[in-house]
Amino acid sequence: MTRPADIYLRFLQLAEAVRGLPSLPALDPLEERILELIARTSQAQQRLSVRDMMARSELGSPATLHARLKSMREKGWIMLTDTEDARRKQLGLTPEALRHFDRLSECLVNATKSP
Repeated sequence: MTRPADIYLRFLQLAEAVRGLPSLPALDPLEERILELIARTSQAQQRLSVRDMMARSELGSPATLHARLKSMREKGWIMLTDTEDARRKQLGLTPEALRHFDRLSECLVNATKSP
């Protein structure tokens, strides 16, 4: 009998292998939290602007967030798109970031299969 903890640990092992594949540059822990927030917001079909992100004080100061967003754009994880207000930019995932989440999803599915 497989315990839920075994499935989760197998997923972590598979996900670590995916992170080792050559694709996008690695993210630091704060960038990973930001990426997950952008992904969850997008999945819920809600909009998240740079201004909205700067208001999230639990993620750090606006200067810290701005630096992380710039870094994540340069690494190819996120993109900015225009909104109806030219002063506001919407955050979104790049196609490569979406492929990364697809690979992690495959890891989750594979982890649930019996070894």
